Amino acid sequence: MTYPRIHRLVSVVIPCYNAEHYIEECLDHLYQQTYKDMEIIIVDDNSKDNSVDTIERWKARTNFTALTLLKLPRNVGFSGALTCGFFLAQGEYIAIHDADDYSHRDRLLKQVEYLETHQDIDFVGTNYLAFQNESVHEKSLSNWLSYDEDIKARYAKGDHCVSHPTAMFRASAFDKIGGLTRNMNGAEDYEYVVKFIQNGYGINNLPDVLYYYRLHAEQRSREFYSF
Repeated sequence: MTYPRIHRLVSVVIPCYNAEHYIEECLDHLYQQTYKDMEIIIVDDNSKDNSVDTIERWKARTNFTALTLLKLPRNVGFSGALTCGFFLAQGEYIAIHDADDYSHRDRLLKQVEYLETHQDIDFVGTNYLAFQNESVHEKSLSNWLSYDEDIKARYAKGDHCVSHPTAMFRASAFDKIGGLTRNMNGAEDYEYVVKFIQNGYGINNLPDVLYYYRLHAEQRSREFYSF
């Protein structure tokens, strides 16, 4: 059974595992978004640190009521936690966000505006700056993204050119194709973009820098990629 989506609501889904040192900054930047029609869904993947306490203190401090915290009783992994959040989402749009990063204050606004004015696009990422955790003022621009028709051409060749944590997509697409695979550890984000393309959904990237990607020793992606 499919429940009706809330018009223009953005559901920001954050999978969280041992992110106590970063999650508060992540939430502070979401709280400052210029686009206010938003709910935040955090899926804590059985963290072993104080992530849950930090999130609950943040919610009490800000009195932000549109926050749902799902505490999983066991660790299910990145794709499992993210997909759990997708199922809880009520919005017309779903935005992905990593717990250790933060977004530009206009990120949600610009992505919603883009999707509303480009009905042929269902999934939109953004450009981003990466920074070392120890050097927050030294940021480097990504150089691997593509735009427009180049995106499908690159995925057809097995390349990857959309930054997963910057993505926003129409929740109606998730209702049809489901969430991320749990059979490709480390490549779930790649597979999910391909799933959109294979099902005929339009994909693009915004050239605007609307996301800030933190590089640090504990991040999950270091298991699979070098920086």
